[in-house]
Amino acid sequence: MKLITAIFRPEKLEDVKAALFAAEVTGLTIFKVAGHGGEKVLLETYRGSPLVYEFHEKIQIDIAVSEPFVEVTINAILKAARTGQVGDGKIFVQPLERVIRIRTGEADIEALTPEPMRHRPPAA
Repeated sequence: MKLITAIFRPEKLEDVKAALFAAEVTGLTIFKVAGHGGEKVLLETYRGSPLVYEFHEKIQIDIAVSEPFVEVTINAILKAARTGQVGDGKIFVQPLERVIRIRTGEADIEALTPEPMRHRPPAA
């Protein structure tokens, strides 16, 4: 099990969500964040006063996945979030020691499996 954290441009959020849902990766948490990386500092003037924008708005998503979904998730994010410009973002992959679904008490991979997939009737 892995925790995948991706930080990318806000205008790419809809593309990233669509790519993840198409890859059947549906459990994610979205945050609005600000950060500073390789992008240049922006200088603007507002009412005659200089403004310095050191931190740029970004979107962060956290996704807990089982091993078969790690590369699928990474590839979906890469394809959807990439513009080729400085500031596209980063993807971090970390091991997950334990996952527990609060409602049922299910643990680990059972807790990561979406409900509809676990309750599908067997194929005839």
